[in-house]
Amino acid sequence: MAITNSLTIHPLSQSAFSAYGDVIEADPARMRLINGGTTERFHALAAPEAAGDGARVIINLFRGQPRSFPYKVDMMERHPHGSQSFSPLSGRPYLVVVSEDEDGRPRQPQVFLARGDQGVNYRRNVWHHPLMALGEVSDFLVVDRDGPGNNLQEFFFDIPYTIGAPTP
Repeated sequence: MAITNSLTIHPLSQSAFSAYGDVIEADPARMRLINGGTTERFHALAAPEAAGDGARVIINLFRGQPRSFPYKVDMMERHPHGSQSFSPLSGRPYLVVVSEDEDGRPRQPQVFLARGDQGVNYRRNVWHHPLMALGEVSDFLVVDRDGPGNNLQEFFFDIPYTIGAPTP
């Protein structure tokens, strides 16, 4: 039988997530009216990063397959040359798994349950698990870096971590 470490799921909030990036949500403190008062603009919720010659910020659509639980987190990835944001288009909750860096490798992951109206922006070089849709196939608007250079690093844990079934 494989040995694993159990992870706790926490609600996603800007204060809990601030070490890893930004929570993208309709924060009333960042709202201002535009277009003659007919549109609420929630301003500057995240700042995309794209480092390196020839780099540019691009917009993608990711369609995530739902994960089965309990789920084993056996790897993490990071993007050294650019940030990566995920904003749900399907209105469904999803999991966000991140980790602080320690000597070039991820520490114990932290797990957050994001509501269907919350996005995240992982800062450049932040360890995170690939997209974790819940329940049904879900679409996400993804903003990240395109350009030359290797912008993906992966790390595989010797002993995986386990996430139990989330309860939205």
